[in-house]
Amino acid sequence: MEEQNQQNFIPMVDLKEEVNLMGQSIIKSVTDVIESGAYVLGEKGKKLEHELAGYLNVSYALGVANGTDALYIALKALGIGIGDEVITTPFTFFGTAEAIAQAGAKPVFADIDEETYNIDPYKMEKAITPKTKAIIVVHLFGLSAKMSQIMEIAKKHHIKVIEDACQAIGTEYQGKRVGSIGDIGCFSFFPSKNLGAFGDAGLVVTNNKDLYKNMFMLRNHGSDKKYLHSLIGMNSRLDEIQAAILLVKLKYFDVFLHLRKEIAKNYTENIHKSLKKPKIYENREHTFHQYCIELDERNELSAYLLEKGISSAIYYPVPLHLQEAFSYLNYKEGDFPLAETIAKRILALPISPTMSREIQENIINCVNEFLGEKGSK
Repeated sequence: MEEQNQQNFIPMVDLKEEVNLMGQSIIKSVTDVIESGAYVLGEKGKKLEHELAGYLNVSYALGVANGTDALYIALKALGIGIGDEVITTPFTFFGTAEAIAQAGAKPVFADIDEETYNIDPYKMEKAITPKTKAIIVVHLFGLSAKMSQIMEIAKKHHIKVIEDACQAIGTEYQGKRVGSIGDIGCFSFFPSKNLGAFGDAGLVVTNNKDLYKNMFMLRNHGSDKKYLHSLIGMNSRLDEIQAAILLVKLKYFDVFLHLRKEIAKNYTENIHKSLKKPKIYENREHTFHQYCIELDERNELSAYLLEKGISSAIYYPVPLHLQEAFSYLNYKEGDFPLAETIAKRILALPISPTMSREIQENIINCVNEFLGEKGSK
């Protein structure tokens, strides 16, 4: 890449611009923590839990070390372990199914809906067996899954629902924020997320007091009183510094979500109609953690954009059922054809709330030029 392109390279998400916007407030908040001398399970963490519980409209919120731990803690709080099965999607980040395996349970996959990329409720129901204890529903890329159908199926079969909302904080489904609909909601604050820390961080939420008590102990070595341990837990506490950073960023969060939607709207209206673009549904908000298109020439477009100084990303190139780590499950190519097909066609374009209109137009024009349309619709 030419030196000029390197200097003007457009990343998938521009975290430096966010720091430029709120950096002084973040520095002050972090300094407050340093000067307090309380670095773990302090007041910043408690305040963040309180504010996020209110934002998500749940009874209980608990900061943890990362999104994968959030999923693992949710599974353990529900008593899931060896001999149990948990159904999830094969088209998501590895951590979703990894947490199931770490809990000692068997990941069972069900294919996705080709329009939303989320798990298909009807295929999910067909995967239920007497060993099924829970479903992990992923709200992928910021769009909610079909929660009405999923909750109805779960109730019918007496199984629990964990919402993997790691990519979808703030997303609404029929007036409810995702994470508040199932038994437990799990969130990630990885730096590139719509609400991101300056390192790893996560959250679990619930409306069930007993589940909250279990998760409260699980994140801190199975203890609710110092040096007294009621169960085998883990060390998954949210750092005070990360909590301080998130409290500052939370003030900007709704504005940033609005800006993401505006950028997505511009993409959708102006990128050539021959490409498959995200579908918007009534009563199912999309917060665009990723803006993904589909085309057969995905790899060629990605290379073309890179030549123009524009990043892109493939989420996800290998579905989970074909990952080497899950070979023991004995899935094979062809078992989940929709997930496999989309994995070969999908491409994410840059989307940042601070992205200028000029940068947006550059990306749109380059995509359209690749298709030979010279920017026309």
